[in-house]
Amino acid sequence: MTRNIRANAGREAGIYLGPVREQVNRVGSDFVGGGIPSGVARLYRFGVIDESAIRQRFEALAPVLDERGRRRFAAAEATSAGHGGIIAVMRATGIARSTIGRGLAELRAGETPDLERVRRVGGGRRPLSETDANLLDDLRALVEPETRGDPQSPLLWTSKSLRKLSQSLRDMGHTIGRTLVGELLHRLDYRLQANRKTREGSHNPDRDAQFHYINDRVKEALAAGEPAISVDTKKKELVGDFKNAGREWRPKGSPEEVRVHDFVIPELGRAAPYGVYDIANNVGWVSVGIDHDTAAFAANAIRSWWKLMGRERYPSARSLLITADGGGSNGSRVRLWKIELQKLADELGVPITVCHLPPGTSKWNKIEHRLFSFITGNWRGKPLVSHQVIVQLIAATTTKTGLKVRCELDQNTYPAGIKVSDADIEAVNLTRHDFHGEWNYTVSPDALALKR
Repeated sequence: MTRNIRANAGREAGIYLGPVREQVNRVGSDFVGGGIPSGVARLYRFGVIDESAIRQRFEALAPVLDERGRRRFAAAEATSAGHGGIIAVMRATGIARSTIGRGLAELRAGETPDLERVRRVGGGRRPLSETDANLLDDLRALVEPETRGDPQSPLLWTSKSLRKLSQSLRDMGHTIGRTLVGELLHRLDYRLQANRKTREGSHNPDRDAQFHYINDRVKEALAAGEPAISVDTKKKELVGDFKNAGREWRPKGSPEEVRVHDFVIPELGRAAPYGVYDIANNVGWVSVGIDHDTAAFAANAIRSWWKLMGRERYPSARSLLITADGGGSNGSRVRLWKIELQKLADELGVPITVCHLPPGTSKWNKIEHRLFSFITGNWRGKPLVSHQVIVQLIAATTTKTGLKVRCELDQNTYPAGIKVSDADIEAVNLTRHDFHGEWNYTVSPDALALKR
């Protein structure tokens, strides 16, 4: 009776809370039954939902949540907040009410999510490659190498950029953007690729046998403790403030400014680095020439290496083995090269054996990938403004395997176009080897020179 009197008094005062209290108590009992502590449930029964706290938690977790994570987070917050929780979470996070509803349904179902998927199997739009039957065939026709000879190919004379490919496909009636074109190209196993240098010109049938022959001669020299060197001229470089390939760390927005056009500066000219690589000791010598790249210049570079490095390392040398490519200033058919070798052999007092790489295989020379490649990497992005800068950059070249390089500027002049007569070449004390004597030969010191 007392309860009825209180209820009537409440109704008369306009503050009857019976149905509301029953609803709140029902929600609170649901919380306790769902595993939420009774103390927290009592707090939510009669407290105000703190939307700012929900917003802070969401902003902290949003960067690492995917679609399902956001959906379940919102559902968990709405469940914890109790009555009015959905509206509060929607205002605090901006997540749609329908999305929160789907999250609540997932929580009630108690299903274990597939961690490797965000959406259910079959969710999302069908791939364009499935809905557009001719898309892949048309794309393949645009990029197939065989279409290069077809004068009707839309991209025969233009670059196959993603923008142009997507535009060509749109012209054919497909609705597609360049991002999807890139994905489809990867699916078709296409990749961006540069040209590959594999065509080496003439192919001699004894090319492989010559490489084996060179390898055997080098092994013999190293086993006997005799010097074996690889020689070649590096690419000639313009001297001055010209662009040099590569990039270097500099303050943002302040690249080093260089000339627009690569015209030779007459007073500086070009630099011709001629290298000598000691195969056994992993050390190199480079003579930077300022005149013509001739056989005399090449022989003088070897002479400088011997005087400043080789003689100290090989004080008891009885021979010298040189491996060189078949062309250039030290080519197998250059007469002046053999004349200069005779002079060098007379000075050193030891026979000099030369083994040339087969035609078209100069990039297989050891000096190319043991010395020159590291020099190029060391001066990448640096303008070669003077001969002194070139010398210093070459001399500073090192590797993890212990490569050391010495470099000097050769200021001598070497006139080009020197003629060598038959009589001069016959005077060279040259012995050709049995296997390809035009590639493999030994120049021995002249007897008179040894007596002197």
